[in-house]
Amino acid sequence: MLLMFLFGSCQQGAKKQDQESQKEEEMGQKINQLSEKEKQEGWMLLFNGENTEGWRGYNDQAFPDSGWVIEDQSLRCIGSGEGEAGGAGGDIIYDQKFKDFHLKLEWKISKGGNSGVFYMAREVKDQPIWQSAPEMQVLDNERHIDAQLGESRMAGALYDLIAPDPQNTKPAGEWNQVEIMVYQGTVVHRMNGEKILEYHLGTDEWKEMVENSKFGEYEDFGKYREGYIGLQDHGNDVWFRNIKLKKM
Repeated sequence: MLLMFLFGSCQQGAKKQDQESQKEEEMGQKINQLSEKEKQEGWMLLFNGENTEGWRGYNDQAFPDSGWVIEDQSLRCIGSGEGEAGGAGGDIIYDQKFKDFHLKLEWKISKGGNSGVFYMAREVKDQPIWQSAPEMQVLDNERHIDAQLGESRMAGALYDLIAPDPQNTKPAGEWNQVEIMVYQGTVVHRMNGEKILEYHLGTDEWKEMVENSKFGEYEDFGKYREGYIGLQDHGNDVWFRNIKLKKM
């Protein structure tokens, strides 16, 4: 009986140690790196935290000379304090088009800040990225005026079209983990572990919603099923990291 008790205690101790080690590994997972599981599942890292490899300016062949920097293993857009018109670097895109995909990233916004994550964007000369690409809004809901202009302009929203539900954004200065899933026209936004919205490209409901919005006059908006991932320079400080994508 004593041997069985000791053996059982050892097993329980080993199991507890394994659980604690797993928890420590999850909590201590390095930034901007893929886990072994993610590698096996086919995830690709879009930002390594050390350089801007793979990224360039929208409608440009090079990465902006100013306005964007790497800071604390994050891509930081440097704020001008003048809003959208004051963006020094402009919007940036990852130089590869994606169709059906699962995108994950983390963002942190400054107090009073505004930015966004674009997807399925197309480059058209003299046309800004937002005229073709749907946008997941990035915002300080507590301070930025956009939050007072409607829930569809709050963080996590399909900008100016669909409000997130629930609204679970963390305050300015804290990291938010978001996901965007696109598959055969179905699009899902997730934030901080919860699904916050879903919509379906090309449906009658989609067409009516767009026609009744400010995007109705732009024939390229939401038209493409394949395009670029973009990060917005809205003239405010914002940080992005852990940018990962898996083709579906």
